[in-house]
Amino acid sequence: MAVHAHPDDESSKGAATMARYAAEGVRVRVVSCTGGERGDVLNPRLAHDPAVLDDMPEYRRREMEAAARALGVEHTWLGFVDSGLPEGDPLPPLPEGCFALQPLEVTVGALVKEIRSFRPQVMTTYNEEGGYPHPDHIMCHRVSVAAFEAAGDPDQFPDAGEPWVVDKLYYDVGFSPERFRAIGEAMHDRGLVSPFDDWVTARADRPARTVTTRVECAEFFERRDEALRAHATQIDPEGFFFMIPRDVERDVWPVEEWELARSRVQTELPEDDLFAGVRKVRS
Repeated sequence: MAVHAHPDDESSKGAATMARYAAEGVRVRVVSCTGGERGDVLNPRLAHDPAVLDDMPEYRRREMEAAARALGVEHTWLGFVDSGLPEGDPLPPLPEGCFALQPLEVTVGALVKEIRSFRPQVMTTYNEEGGYPHPDHIMCHRVSVAAFEAAGDPDQFPDAGEPWVVDKLYYDVGFSPERFRAIGEAMHDRGLVSPFDDWVTARADRPARTVTTRVECAEFFERRDEALRAHATQIDPEGFFFMIPRDVERDVWPVEEWELARSRVQTELPEDDLFAGVRKVRS
């Protein structure tokens, strides 16, 4: 089960890993905490399209359906409202009723119900910084960790279904400076211009996350790209996501990276499989 803040997050964070496991016959379910209602239209080709602007929530639902088909995964909505990304100095207050302002007993209870229904062995989400400091991403982290702990406890949320213990919880580490630095250097070596030079420089002083798990998934990069393009309001088809030649990416960085945050099974680090230590326990 992959828990994400908005539709499109699932296609830019760990998508090729999900597509790989789905192709192997693993049931994979994406949970979108919000509908992405307050997301800006980031594709300049659709920025003034009345069909988009008149009903952004419905447009994003259709985009998510197409992305899930591309990845071969199941999908469900947790049902909360996008908080938007506050901008300004000082920052404006978050909108009343949005996901980031919901009581944890409400949001955690909703995710616990999904966990107990789906019964995943592995969960993925964001780290305590949200991957980046969007209020919905930070809330997604808090809700995911709390639900991971609560889902197996019969005393918590007794009306949310039969308790289910999730074996492992991972944080996505896809946007690592190391990855973009390696790809950028390979592009320079080939006489190409890297779109990531400024991004890497700006994050040079940030502490690196602890990567515990690298999943080989290069053959599923095309499915990831198809899912990204499905989110047409959010992804510019000529933007930086698509500026990396795929042959370079496969050669230099054919994996997606993860940080094992919680584990209830024994596993030897580093890993190359999110289900390491799980398959033999529950086989």
